[in-house]
Amino acid sequence: MDISRMLLSYRQGIDDFINVLPEFPKKMWDYKPAPNRWSIKEIIIHMADSEANSYVRCRKIIAENGSNVLVYDQDKWAENLKYRDQDIDSSLELFRQLRLTTYNLLLTISDDKWDHYCMHPEQGRITLKDWLKIYVDHVHIHISQMRDNHDEWIKEENEA
Repeated sequence: MDISRMLLSYRQGIDDFINVLPEFPKKMWDYKPAPNRWSIKEIIIHMADSEANSYVRCRKIIAENGSNVLVYDQDKWAENLKYRDQDIDSSLELFRQLRLTTYNLLLTISDDKWDHYCMHPEQGRITLKDWLKIYVDHVHIHISQMRDNHDEWIKEENEA
């Protein structure tokens, strides 16, 4: 996929994520299919925190070519930041604003910036193109996860 199409997909990710939420009854947003899996509510909060990290990583790649980026333990964040107790609307708005701001930035960069990279302690060298692909896919990974949660919730409801 070329960069212009990836950029459109990246921008579309905002609407894709927000528009899928009405598919899931709010009464099941706290449902966890297993103790080590996230609820829809936790996924929503994760999307905001992940987008905040991606916001910084993107800018670091553009401005500090070849620099190291930090990692975070998303499961520890979910537990220790009590995702289950955080505000959904604020998190959705934060996700939307961060992604839109980054999208607008990416529209303005010169072509040579797409080959800039960062060093990730676990994944190694990540170019700005790689970064974009990761975050285009990230939304759809979690949409699938929410749909799986919904399917399992329905199955449990029908068995009850």
